[in-house]
Amino acid sequence: MTKPKTGKKPPAGSVLTVTAEKGETEADTMARVIVSPFLRHGCLGHGVAAKAFGKLPSEPDYNDFGKAIKARAKAAAEGDLTLATEILVSQALSLDAMFAELARRSVMNFGDYPLAAERYARLAFKAQSNSRASLEALAKLHQPREQTVRHVHVNEGGQAVIADNVHHHGGGKENENSNGQPHTTNTAGTSSALLGQDAEGNGLPISSSEGQPAMPNARRQRKRRT
Repeated sequence: MTKPKTGKKPPAGSVLTVTAEKGETEADTMARVIVSPFLRHGCLGHGVAAKAFGKLPSEPDYNDFGKAIKARAKAAAEGDLTLATEILVSQALSLDAMFAELARRSVMNFGDYPLAAERYARLAFKAQSNSRASLEALAKLHQPREQTVRHVHVNEGGQAVIADNVHHHGGGKENENSNGQPHTTNTAGTSSALLGQDAEGNGLPISSSEGQPAMPNARRQRKRRT
């Protein structure tokens, strides 16, 4: 903990408490803490709160804001999408409110100030575009993703069998198959062969250089009639 040498009570938010890990020097500890995003964003959160709300009850300092951010980051790492959902929804609504206000100002300037109307309209469309992007990101976050995996098996006799599996991945949850079955196909040698023109359903043969009949010469000479 950093303390002022005068012995006076430090101003709110100026106290920084860090914990050293085993084998760390004081310089190593300070470097690790400062590089961490939680301290930097804790300082940012403290500054924003002071400007927006003034003096808060119990006067939370850098550490308190950093701990709150770290707790939310830990939940997100464990698959909790609550924070991401709240942020994206809040951003989309705020940007939509900006669009409505800028569009209103654009309309108010249509008649007498066309340049101002155009500038407000451009800003309104930018806010609208970013609001839509936030909603699209939210939809992708919660919409299951579909992935097609192609398996190629070569059975005895050189017969190839291709099977497609469609895997559904839910946002923020464990990957699941659409039918609840494991992501496997028939093992090699047990899959049905591709059928040819054989009426009995024999497998389609694979051509090779062995045992093939010779092709007749299409341009061979014929005996002329005398």
